[in-house]
Amino acid sequence: MNPIQDLLSSIPGMDVISTVLDIALVYYLVYRMMLLIRGTRAVQMLVGIFFVLALFVVSQEEILNLTTVNWVLDKFVSSFIVILIVLFQPDIRRALSEMGKNPLFMAGGRKSGPTMYDEIIRAATRLAAKHIGALIVLEREADLTPFTEEALAVDARVMAGTLYSIFLPSYENPLHDGAVIIRKGRISHAGCFLPLTENPRVDKQLGTRHRAAIGLTEGTDAVVIVVSEESGIISLAEHGELKRGLDAVSLRDELMKLFGPKGQRTELDDADTEEGLV
Repeated sequence: MNPIQDLLSSIPGMDVISTVLDIALVYYLVYRMMLLIRGTRAVQMLVGIFFVLALFVVSQEEILNLTTVNWVLDKFVSSFIVILIVLFQPDIRRALSEMGKNPLFMAGGRKSGPTMYDEIIRAATRLAAKHIGALIVLEREADLTPFTEEALAVDARVMAGTLYSIFLPSYENPLHDGAVIIRKGRISHAGCFLPLTENPRVDKQLGTRHRAAIGLTEGTDAVVIVVSEESGIISLAEHGELKRGLDAVSLRDELMKLFGPKGQRTELDDADTEEGLV
Protein backbone atom coordinates (compact mmCIF):
# COMPACT_ATOMS: atom_id res chain seq x y z
CA MET A 1 0.00 0.00 0.00
CA ASN A 2 1.45 3.36 -1.03
CA PRO A 3 1.58 6.45 1.25
CA ILE A 4 -1.48 8.04 -0.37
CA GLN A 5 -3.57 4.95 0.26
CA ASP A 6 -2.29 4.81 3.85
CA LEU A 7 -3.30 8.43 4.36
CA LEU A 8 -6.77 7.95 2.87
CA SER A 9 -7.41 4.76 4.81
CA SER A 10 -6.61 6.57 8.04
CA ILE A 11 -9.40 9.12 7.49
CA PRO A 12 -12.52 8.15 9.50
CA GLY A 13 -15.50 7.30 7.33
CA MET A 14 -13.48 7.42 4.11
CA ASP A 15 -15.39 4.45 2.70
CA VAL A 16 -18.68 6.26 3.22
CA ILE A 17 -17.33 9.44 1.63
CA SER A 18 -15.99 7.59 -1.42
CA THR A 19 -19.28 5.70 -1.84
CA VAL A 20 -21.36 8.90 -1.67
CA LEU A 21 -18.99 10.63 -4.10
CA ASP A 22 -19.14 7.67 -6.49
CA ILE A 23 -22.95 7.64 -6.52
CA ALA A 24 -23.15 11.43 -6.85
CA LEU A 25 -20.82 11.47 -9.86
CA VAL A 26 -22.71 8.69 -11.63
CA TYR A 27 -26.03 10.40 -10.90
CA TYR A 28 -24.73 13.73 -12.24
CA LEU A 29 -23.32 12.19 -15.43
CA VAL A 30 -26.56 10.33 -16.15
CA TYR A 31 -28.55 13.50 -15.41
CA ARG A 32 -26.46 15.59 -17.81
CA MET A 33 -26.72 12.89 -20.47
CA MET A 34 -30.51 12.91 -20.19
CA LEU A 35 -30.53 16.70 -20.54
CA LEU A 36 -28.47 16.43 -23.72
CA ILE A 37 -30.82 13.97 -25.41
CA ARG A 38 -34.08 15.38 -24.02
CA GLY A 39 -36.33 16.53 -26.83
CA THR A 40 -34.51 14.53 -29.50
CA ARG A 41 -35.25 11.26 -31.28
CA ALA A 42 -32.53 9.65 -29.13
CA VAL A 43 -35.07 9.40 -26.28
CA GLN A 44 -37.30 7.16 -28.40
CA MET A 45 -34.34 4.95 -29.31
CA LEU A 46 -33.35 4.74 -25.64
CA VAL A 47 -36.84 3.55 -24.71
CA GLY A 48 -36.62 0.92 -27.44
CA ILE A 49 -33.25 -0.29 -26.15
CA PHE A 50 -34.61 -0.61 -22.60
CA PHE A 51 -37.53 -2.62 -23.97
CA VAL A 52 -35.15 -5.01 -25.75
CA LEU A 53 -33.09 -5.44 -22.57
CA ALA A 54 -36.22 -6.15 -20.52
CA LEU A 55 -37.33 -8.74 -23.10
CA PHE A 56 -33.89 -10.35 -22.90
CA VAL A 57 -34.20 -10.70 -19.12
CA VAL A 58 -37.67 -12.25 -19.15
CA SER A 59 -36.82 -14.60 -22.04
CA GLN A 60 -34.20 -16.41 -19.99
CA GLU A 61 -34.69 -20.04 -18.95
CA GLU A 62 -35.43 -19.16 -15.33
CA ILE A 63 -38.44 -17.00 -16.29
CA LEU A 64 -40.28 -17.56 -19.62
CA ASN A 65 -37.74 -19.88 -21.25
CA LEU A 66 -38.03 -18.35 -24.72
CA THR A 67 -35.00 -20.12 -26.12
CA THR A 68 -34.94 -18.68 -29.65
CA VAL A 69 -35.75 -15.13 -28.56
CA ASN A 70 -33.12 -15.31 -25.84
CA TRP A 71 -30.49 -16.57 -28.32
CA VAL A 72 -31.20 -13.72 -30.76
CA LEU A 73 -31.19 -11.08 -28.04
CA ASP A 74 -28.04 -12.54 -26.53
CA LYS A 75 -26.21 -11.69 -29.79
CA PHE A 76 -27.64 -8.18 -29.56
CA VAL A 77 -26.58 -7.69 -25.94
CA SER A 78 -23.07 -9.00 -26.61
CA SER A 79 -22.55 -6.10 -29.03
CA PHE A 80 -24.44 -3.63 -26.86
CA ILE A 81 -21.66 -1.05 -26.51
CA VAL A 82 -20.97 -0.96 -30.26
CA ILE A 83 -24.70 -0.62 -31.00
CA LEU A 84 -24.99 2.28 -28.54
CA ILE A 85 -22.06 4.09 -30.15
CA VAL A 86 -23.56 3.68 -33.63
CA LEU A 87 -27.08 4.74 -32.63
CA PHE A 88 -26.08 7.70 -30.46
CA GLN A 89 -23.03 8.84 -32.43
CA PRO A 90 -24.37 12.39 -33.05
CA ASP A 91 -25.38 12.80 -29.41
CA ILE A 92 -22.05 11.44 -28.13
CA ARG A 93 -20.17 13.80 -30.44
CA ARG A 94 -22.27 16.73 -29.26
CA ALA A 95 -21.75 15.78 -25.59
CA LEU A 96 -17.98 15.56 -26.03
CA SER A 97 -18.02 18.89 -27.82
CA GLU A 98 -19.93 20.47 -24.94
CA MET A 99 -17.45 18.96 -22.48
CA GLY A 100 -14.60 20.54 -24.41
CA LYS A 101 -16.29 23.92 -24.31
CA ASN A 102 -17.36 23.66 -20.69
CA PRO A 103 -15.98 20.75 -18.62
CA LEU A 104 -18.48 21.40 -15.83
CA PHE A 105 -21.49 21.06 -18.15
CA MET A 106 -22.88 24.27 -16.73
CA ALA A 107 -25.99 25.32 -18.60
CA GLY A 108 -25.82 28.94 -19.55
CA GLY A 109 -27.98 31.38 -21.35
CA ARG A 110 -31.31 32.92 -20.68
CA LYS A 111 -34.83 32.04 -21.58
CA SER A 112 -36.65 33.79 -24.35
CA GLY A 113 -39.09 36.49 -23.35
CA PRO A 114 -42.16 38.06 -24.98
CA THR A 115 -40.21 40.98 -26.48
CA MET A 116 -38.28 38.57 -28.68
CA TYR A 117 -41.54 37.03 -29.88
CA ASP A 118 -42.84 40.47 -30.84
CA GLU A 119 -39.83 40.95 -33.11
CA ILE A 120 -40.24 37.50 -34.67
CA ILE A 121 -43.96 38.03 -35.30
CA ARG A 122 -43.30 41.48 -36.76
CA ALA A 123 -40.67 40.03 -39.09
CA ALA A 124 -42.88 37.10 -40.15
CA THR A 125 -45.88 39.28 -40.97
CA ARG A 126 -43.72 41.76 -42.87
CA LEU A 127 -42.11 38.96 -44.88
CA ALA A 128 -45.52 37.42 -45.57
CA ALA A 129 -46.89 40.73 -46.84
CA LYS A 130 -44.02 40.94 -49.34
CA HIS A 131 -44.25 37.21 -50.27
CA ILE A 132 -40.65 36.65 -49.14
CA GLY A 133 -39.94 33.07 -48.09
CA ALA A 134 -38.44 32.46 -44.66
CA LEU A 135 -37.55 29.74 -42.14
CA ILE A 136 -37.17 30.85 -38.53
CA VAL A 137 -36.17 28.11 -36.07
CA LEU A 138 -36.61 28.50 -32.32
CA GLU A 139 -34.36 26.09 -30.43
CA ARG A 140 -35.73 24.49 -27.26
CA GLU A 141 -34.16 21.60 -25.32
CA ALA A 142 -32.69 19.72 -28.30
CA ASP A 143 -29.30 21.04 -29.42
CA LEU A 144 -29.37 22.11 -33.08
CA THR A 145 -25.59 22.47 -33.42
CA PRO A 146 -25.35 19.74 -36.12
CA PHE A 147 -27.42 21.97 -38.43
CA THR A 148 -25.14 25.00 -37.95
CA GLU A 149 -21.81 23.49 -38.99
CA GLU A 150 -21.91 24.96 -42.52
CA ALA A 151 -23.97 28.03 -41.64
CA LEU A 152 -22.90 31.58 -40.88
CA ALA A 153 -22.51 32.40 -37.19
CA VAL A 154 -24.37 35.64 -36.48
CA ASP A 155 -24.85 36.10 -32.71
CA ALA A 156 -27.12 39.12 -33.07
CA ARG A 157 -30.09 40.54 -31.21
CA VAL A 158 -33.46 39.28 -32.39
CA MET A 159 -34.77 42.27 -34.34
CA ALA A 160 -37.48 42.31 -37.00
CA GLY A 161 -35.29 44.34 -39.35
CA THR A 162 -32.38 41.91 -39.00
CA LEU A 163 -34.56 38.90 -39.74
CA TYR A 164 -36.18 40.67 -42.68
CA SER A 165 -32.83 41.60 -44.23
CA ILE A 166 -31.51 38.04 -43.89
CA PHE A 167 -34.33 36.67 -46.05
CA LEU A 168 -34.28 39.33 -48.77
CA PRO A 169 -33.96 37.36 -52.03
CA SER A 170 -30.86 38.36 -53.95
CA TYR A 171 -27.97 36.60 -55.66
CA GLU A 172 -25.75 38.72 -53.41
CA ASN A 173 -27.46 37.33 -50.32
CA PRO A 174 -26.80 33.57 -50.16
CA LEU A 175 -28.38 33.35 -46.70
CA HIS A 176 -31.98 33.86 -47.81
CA ASP A 177 -32.45 30.26 -48.95
CA GLY A 178 -31.45 28.80 -45.59
CA ALA A 179 -32.96 28.93 -42.11
CA VAL A 180 -32.25 31.20 -39.18
CA ILE A 181 -31.75 29.55 -35.79
CA ILE A 182 -32.65 31.51 -32.67
CA ARG A 183 -30.89 30.20 -29.58
CA LYS A 184 -31.04 31.60 -26.04
CA GLY A 185 -32.69 34.82 -27.13
CA ARG A 186 -30.17 35.55 -29.92
CA ILE A 187 -29.96 35.00 -33.67
CA SER A 188 -27.36 32.26 -33.53
CA HIS A 189 -26.85 31.23 -37.18
CA ALA A 190 -28.19 32.03 -40.63
CA GLY A 191 -28.11 30.05 -43.86
CA CYS A 192 -28.78 26.73 -42.11
CA PHE A 193 -29.95 23.77 -44.18
CA LEU A 194 -32.49 21.52 -42.49
CA PRO A 195 -33.35 17.86 -43.16
CA LEU A 196 -36.41 17.27 -45.35
CA THR A 197 -39.24 15.14 -44.07
CA GLU A 198 -39.56 11.61 -45.44
CA ASN A 199 -43.18 11.28 -44.35
CA PRO A 200 -45.16 10.08 -47.42
CA ARG A 201 -48.38 11.54 -45.97
CA VAL A 202 -47.16 15.13 -46.22
CA ASP A 203 -49.11 17.23 -48.72
CA LYS A 204 -47.41 16.96 -52.12
CA GLN A 205 -48.09 20.64 -52.76
CA LEU A 206 -45.83 21.74 -49.90
CA GLY A 207 -42.49 23.15 -51.00
CA THR A 208 -38.96 22.63 -49.72
CA ARG A 209 -39.24 25.15 -46.90
CA HIS A 210 -42.30 23.48 -45.40
CA ARG A 211 -40.79 20.00 -45.81
CA ALA A 212 -37.61 21.17 -44.10
CA ALA A 213 -39.61 22.64 -41.21
CA ILE A 214 -41.52 19.38 -40.75
CA GLY A 215 -38.33 17.33 -41.11
CA LEU A 216 -36.50 19.21 -38.36
CA THR A 217 -39.42 19.06 -35.94
CA GLU A 218 -39.86 15.31 -36.51
CA GLY A 219 -36.44 14.64 -34.98
CA THR A 220 -36.18 17.49 -32.44
CA ASP A 221 -38.42 19.58 -30.20
CA ALA A 222 -37.61 22.78 -32.12
CA VAL A 223 -40.36 25.11 -33.32
CA VAL A 224 -40.16 26.42 -36.90
CA ILE A 225 -41.99 29.40 -38.39
CA VAL A 226 -42.39 29.19 -42.16
CA VAL A 227 -43.33 31.99 -44.54
CA SER A 228 -44.40 30.82 -47.99
CA GLU A 229 -42.84 32.66 -50.90
CA GLU A 230 -45.69 31.73 -53.26
CA SER A 231 -48.74 32.43 -51.10
CA GLY A 232 -47.38 34.56 -48.24
CA ILE A 233 -49.01 32.15 -45.77
CA ILE A 234 -47.42 31.89 -42.32
CA SER A 235 -47.17 28.39 -40.87
CA LEU A 236 -45.78 26.90 -37.68
CA ALA A 237 -44.23 23.42 -37.43
CA GLU A 238 -43.87 21.53 -34.18
CA HIS A 239 -43.43 17.78 -33.53
CA GLY A 240 -43.83 17.03 -37.24
CA GLU A 241 -47.19 18.81 -37.49
CA LEU A 242 -47.81 21.94 -39.56
CA LYS A 243 -50.32 24.65 -38.64
CA ARG A 244 -51.04 26.93 -41.61
CA GLY A 245 -52.82 30.19 -42.25
CA LEU A 246 -51.60 32.04 -39.17
CA ASP A 247 -51.72 35.79 -38.72
CA ALA A 248 -49.98 37.96 -36.12
CA VAL A 249 -52.54 37.20 -33.41
CA SER A 250 -52.78 33.44 -33.96
CA LEU A 251 -48.98 33.15 -34.33
CA ARG A 252 -48.53 34.90 -30.98
CA ASP A 253 -51.11 32.57 -29.41
CA GLU A 254 -49.26 29.51 -30.71
CA LEU A 255 -45.89 30.77 -29.46
CA MET A 256 -47.31 31.60 -26.04
CA LYS A 257 -48.82 28.10 -25.81
CA LEU A 258 -45.43 26.55 -26.58
CA PHE A 259 -43.12 28.85 -24.65
CA GLY A 260 -45.35 30.71 -22.21
CA PRO A 261 -45.27 34.40 -21.35
CA LYS A 262 -43.07 33.86 -18.30
CA GLY A 263 -39.32 33.49 -18.16
CA GLN A 264 -36.19 35.41 -17.48
CA ARG A 265 -35.40 38.62 -19.28
CA THR A 266 -33.63 38.17 -22.59
CA GLU A 267 -30.55 39.90 -23.88
CA LEU A 268 -32.93 41.78 -26.16
CA ASP A 269 -34.82 43.09 -23.12
CA ASP A 270 -31.58 44.09 -21.40
CA ALA A 271 -30.37 45.92 -24.49
CA ASP A 272 -33.68 47.79 -24.75
CA THR A 273 -33.36 48.82 -21.11
CA GLU A 274 -29.82 50.06 -21.61
CA GLU A 275 -30.91 52.11 -24.63
CA GLY A 276 -33.73 53.60 -22.58
CA LEU A 277 -31.27 54.75 -19.96
CA VAL A 278 -28.99 56.51 -22.42
